[in-house]
Parts: sequence; structure tokens; C-alpha cells
Amino acid sequence: MKNYEKDIRRHLQERGWDNLRPADVAKSICIEAAELLEVFQWSSQTLDEVKKDEKKCEQIKKELADVLNYCFDLSVLLGFDTEKIMRDKLKKVEEKYPAHIFKKGTSPEPGTEEAYFKVKQKYRRKGE
Repeated sequence: MKNYEKDIRRHLQERGWDNLRPADVAKSICIEAAELLEVFQWSSQTLDEVKKDEKKCEQIKKELADVLNYCFDLSVLLGFDTEKIMRDKLKKVEEKYPAHIFKKGTSPEPGTEEAYFKVKQKYRRKGE
């Protein structure tokens, strides 16, 4: 990941984009995320169906790369350790949404909206 951060930094510097306003990059992330979402508009394909749809997968790859690159841009511009922030967040998500509650067959209401909102409500009360 450090090598990719170096590539992003070089890419930004070569173009004079190494002083972009964070809000502008955040807006670009949202715009590209909307383009990714547009790939799924009016569709409710399952995971397996999407994987078999080569055309859709190519569109997803393109839009996902745009989102990820802007995310890396923002992280690099702000001097964050991207891997660390991602791992820290994953750890919090694993604590917040424990597998034993959300994995099918491991609780009376696994992965349901009800289980999700119970956890969400608990963390909102804590201010997280």
C-alpha cells in the first residue's frame, strides 16, 4: 500500500494537484460513487448474477477504480497512513458488527435489518 501511496503522491505532484482542497476531493469521491451506483440503477441482480455479467463487471471496475483513486488522493494529501486507517476501521466494524450476530445460522435474527439497527442504535447512544 505504501508503494501505491507513493505513486499517488507522484501522480498528484506531476500535475500540480498536490494542493487540492480536501472538500473538492471529497466531492469527487461522492460524484464517482454516484456513477458506481448508477451501474446498479433499476437492477437487483444477486452477487452471482453480477459476477456473470461481464459488461457490468467492467463498468463496476472502472467506477470503483475512480472512487478508490480519489479516496487514496485524499488520504495522501492529508498525510494519512491509508493502510492504518483502513485496518483501524475494520477492527471497529468487526467489534461493532460481530460475526456471531450477523452470520446466518448463528443467531435467531442474523444479518437482518432488525439486528443491524439494534447495533446501530447502541452505538448512536455512545456517540460513535
